[in-house]
Amino acid sequence: MFRRQRSIPLRGSAAALCNNLSVLHLPVCNLTHFGVVHGPSAQLLSVAPEGVPLAQRQLHAKEGAGVSSPLITQVHWCALPFRVLLVLTSHRGIQMYESDGSVMVYWHALDSRDASPVQAMFARGIASCGHFICVGMWSGRVLVFDIPAKGPNIVLSEELAGHPTSVTDIASEPAQEQDCMADVVTADDSGLLCVWRSGPKFKLLTRIPGFGVPCTSVQLWKGIAAAGYGNGQVRLYETSTGALHVQISAHARAICALDLAPEAGKLLSAAEDTFVHIWKLSKRTESGCTEVEHCHGECVSDTQVCGARFCDPSGSSFAVTGYDLAEILRFSSE
Repeated sequence: MFRRQRSIPLRGSAAALCNNLSVLHLPVCNLTHFGVVHGPSAQLLSVAPEGVPLAQRQLHAKEGAGVSSPLITQVHWCALPFRVLLVLTSHRGIQMYESDGSVMVYWHALDSRDASPVQAMFARGIASCGHFICVGMWSGRVLVFDIPAKGPNIVLSEELAGHPTSVTDIASEPAQEQDCMADVVTADDSGLLCVWRSGPKFKLLTRIPGFGVPCTSVQLWKGIAAAGYGNGQVRLYETSTGALHVQISAHARAICALDLAPEAGKLLSAAEDTFVHIWKLSKRTESGCTEVEHCHGECVSDTQVCGARFCDPSGSSFAVTGYDLAEILRFSSE
């Protein structure tokens, strides 16, 4: 059972965007960082265990070329093996900061020459794998940035072409020893999933077709891709073959966020039906089949949920954001 804890006040509500919450847990400092976007700014909060905000910072989208202020589409902390970077995506470009948001170390402007006059430009979908950071684009491309151990000498090393429509989300997990194991999955507005093996040159391993519904959020766990869709379904696929293992009619409306607690194998799903569900994933050793058990359901009444994340790797607590809700709701297990 999860019970509601002290909420964290925000200066403004979260924008009505999918995956609009990022969480960075720092056990050494006994702090948790939260990031939420609204319009042209992102709000960062450092919070003590009892829910008291200790520091707040606002970051704004870099202007770039244009007559109007760009809108931020996502904020996400990328935990690389040697450093943590905060990544912001917007309608104008990609910004990378030191983990506390104090120093911008890299800025990548979107190239308007790649867009048609009637096409909106934006970047969306952020994940790190090894010493790379992957960012999705409106064009369906995925930009791969090579990150040095320190300093601002970040290089755009590759552009992945696998999606016919705009990228919606990207997920990763630590690479396995076998050369064939996948460690990155990308999703798009058509529902297509592309499964990749990272490296000096990324390799496309599997394409999992969509079915006419956008995939809004995706996660990776032990060779399983968990995908949430606009029709409220959660589907679990085998990354090596693309085979569908489990299909869950999890929500009555579009899913807006998925998250995984890797230590416990817990999957969180949140949707526009105001519900947040916790699922326990397990794999049968003998058959390799994936099993799912429903653990908890929480209704955030009268709220358009737009972000939800576990606050620790064990999945003992989670946080939720909502449009027109000037606080981050927190829940923890008894």
